[in-house]
Order: sequence, then structure tokens, then C-alpha cells
Amino acid sequence: MNDFIYHISDNIDHIIRSIPLLKVELILAIGFLVSIVGTLFIDKHWKGFSFYTTIVTLLGAITALLTQYQVINTGFFGMLTLDKMSFLNRFLLLSTLIIISLFLKQYLQKTKFKKRKGDLYSLLLTAGIGLNLLTMTSNWLLTFIAIEIVSICSYLLVGYFSQNKKQAEAAMKYALFGAACSAIMLYGLSLVYGFTGELDFANPRHIQGLISAPVPITSIALVFIFTGIGFKLSFVPFHLWTPDVYQGAPTPVTAFLSTAPKIAILVLLARLSSSWISTGFYFSELTFLIITFIAIITMLAGNLIALRQTDIKRMMAYSSIGHTGFLLMAIIAYCNGHQDVLLFYVTVYTLMNLASFGFIDVLEQHTGKTSFASYTGMGKHWSFVFGWLTILGISLIGIPPTSGFFGKLLIFTTIFELYQHAGDPIFLWLLITGALTTVISLFYYFKIPLHAFLKNTQEAQVIGKFPISSTLIIAVTLSIFVLILGVFPYLILNLF
Repeated sequence: MNDFIYHISDNIDHIIRSIPLLKVELILAIGFLVSIVGTLFIDKHWKGFSFYTTIVTLLGAITALLTQYQVINTGFFGMLTLDKMSFLNRFLLLSTLIIISLFLKQYLQKTKFKKRKGDLYSLLLTAGIGLNLLTMTSNWLLTFIAIEIVSICSYLLVGYFSQNKKQAEAAMKYALFGAACSAIMLYGLSLVYGFTGELDFANPRHIQGLISAPVPITSIALVFIFTGIGFKLSFVPFHLWTPDVYQGAPTPVTAFLSTAPKIAILVLLARLSSSWISTGFYFSELTFLIITFIAIITMLAGNLIALRQTDIKRMMAYSSIGHTGFLLMAIIAYCNGHQDVLLFYVTVYTLMNLASFGFIDVLEQHTGKTSFASYTGMGKHWSFVFGWLTILGISLIGIPPTSGFFGKLLIFTTIFELYQHAGDPIFLWLLITGALTTVISLFYYFKIPLHAFLKNTQEAQVIGKFPISSTLIIAVTLSIFVLILGVFPYLILNLF
């Protein structure tokens, strides 16, 4: 009895000592509660309360995060790990949420929207908690809870704006597909826990349990688990929801879906892959092969289908799928000791996508359309906007002197070094596919300047001076950073 009481006391002490590790997430939780209360009672008198609460909360969370710089620690019985990777990615995630909040505020000001707007900001704060936890954990249970937090918030963000049949269909498809993938993943996790009795995928006992388990059943369980991960990363064959949801959702929400969840899941997948590589678990020998195969298929599918798109948001959806292949290549680099390559490409990818969707949003607000045909001839009048959008397309392709070029160069160099060391032809095929799809992407990204600058419309268009907005200013600022990191990439690389 005394031993039992002693263990309870010791566990409580450990939990209390671990609480400071969650101070960033606790700030987000408090901000969420304040935002909810404000939406119910204060927004009636001060409509901007929830928005400013969200911004202050996110800035407070970043301030608290800065105090954890260079902190390497574990807490809550190993469920949370603080290291440089989690610190840098949480900083990127919180900064992304601030930008999304600003995009959302501008969108709501220009759109007739009858529902309560404050709930949307509360959802962003809640999603931030789940996203942060994904970058800090190697525990399967906490991973599933965090994925569900992010998923449910994403479903609500997409469905909250449904005002027509097309948007409602996209939201329903997203929620049903996501719920099915989550259920499959949970079943896989239950099998894995039954085999190992351990939830920490980096724990040697967990890996030993997987080694001892029957290979066929273990393989099925792992396929089920990667179903949930694949849904959030939208790699083939779990990408089917992406184009419809990207097109049907409001552009600020699309910007969120294309960046924040991918950052968090990539860090999780990188930790998982590096934990299993070089162990006796049979899957460790297949990790590179499977990731490489998925990357090749995803790059080919995303870029080839993007060629046929006539809507810029659907094109960006398939572009995002194609870039997932490059992000998977960055995970291979991470597992071989190049953490800086993953961080650089994730940062650049986030900047490029946020800036691109920022420009798409301001164009959609002014024209009411997102088709390439609607941009015909507009470049002569709005050369500033389409000029920057063209530069972002160049960066997404990977042409110098942009940061997109340097990011792909780092990835190609790392994979080529791995090919030279291992001699496995699958990595050579990965390089060839990456180079080929980069060339393919040139044709669909250049649809933007083709329609804007080189084509003339036969219809008379009333085109005035382009209005300055906060979204436009942020998009231009992010585009400048895309160029700066192309010239000075070590601003990010030196962080590791």
C-alpha cells in the first residue's frame, strides 16, 4: 500500500514538473476559452474581439516559445520531447496561424457572411494545439489525439463556409473521407499496441515487440496507420479529397490546409522514420524503399494531373500533391542526418504557398473567379500582382535565384549522395522523377503569365486600380522572403 501511494505521489510530482513544457499550448488553450466566451458575449458589441484575442494569444505563445530555445527535455513520461526540431517547427506553425488569421479577417470583411465569425478564430487556436503536439511527440496515443484535433478543426473550417451545393459537397467529402481514414488508423494503432504493449514508437521495447509480431499482421497494421498519415499529407492514393476541398473552401482556409497540417505531419513522419531505421525491425529495411516509391508516384500524379487544370486553386491542389513528393524526399534527407534540408524546404514551401494563396485571394475578392480564363489580359493593368505571382510560380518550379530552386537543389544533392553511398537504383529513379516533374511543372505554372500578359480578351473588362489590402501586403512581404532565402539560404540552414 505504501509503495502504491509512493508511486502516485511520484507520478503527480513528475506531471507537475512537466507542465512548463506545455506552456505554449496552455496559452493557446486559454486563448481559445477567452475567444469562445468573447464570441458569445462580447462580439455583439465589439466585432473584432475574437480576432484580436487570437492574434494576442498567438503572439503570447511565440513569446513563451522563445523561452524554450535550446531546451532539450522530455516530459509526461516520455510523451513529449522538446528539441530544436520541435522548437523551430512550432515557431513556423504559430507564425503561419497568425498569417492565416490575417487572411481570414480580410476575407470576412469582403464577404457577406451571416454566421458568427469569432468561431473561426477559435478553431485556428484549437488546431494550433494539435499541430504543436504533433511536432513534439513520439507517442501513438497522443499522435492520434493531435491528428483528430487538427482534422476536426479542418472539417469545421471547410464546412462552416458552405453556402452552395459545391462547397457543401466538398466539405462532406472531406469529413467522410477523413473519418474513414481516422478509423482505419485507430484500428492499426490498436493492433500495434496489442503486439508491443508500448505506445512510444521510439522505445526499444516497442520496436522489439514489432520484431516479434507476425509479419503479415504487422504489415496490415502499418498500412492502416499510414492511411491516417497519408490523408493529412495527401500523398497518393490518399489525395482524392484535395482538389475538391481546395477549390470549394475559402482561399484562407485552403492556405491553412496546404501548409500547417503538412508541417506537423512531416515532422512526425520524420521522427518515426528515423526511429525505425537501422533497427532489427523488418520495416526499417523497407522505409526508404516505401517512402521513395510513394514520392515517385505522388510527384508524377500531382504534376501530370495539374497540367489539365483550368482553375488556379485546383492547380495549386495538385501542385501541393506534387510537392508532397519532394517533402518525402526531404524526410529521406532528414533520416540521413540532414535535418537542415527538411527545415529549409518546409519553410520555403510554407512561404511560397501562403504568398500564392494570398495573391489568389485578393484576385478572387476583386474578380469573383479563380479560373485562368478570368485572368486573361489582366497582367497589363495589374502587372504588380501578376508579376509577384509569376515569381512565386518560378520559385515553385525551382528556377534560380529563388529559394524554391535552392530547396530542390539541397534535396537533389542529398539524394544523389545517398545513391552514391548505397548504390540502390531506386534513388536514381527518384532523382530522375524529381527532375522530370520539375520540368513538367514549368508548363502549368506558366499558365498564369500566359493568360495575364500574353493573351488578350475579346470582352470589354472594367479594370480599375488594384485595391491595397492587408492580404496583399502580407503576400508581397512573404514573396520578398522567398527571394531573400534564395540568395541567403543560410539564414535558415544555420539554425541547425
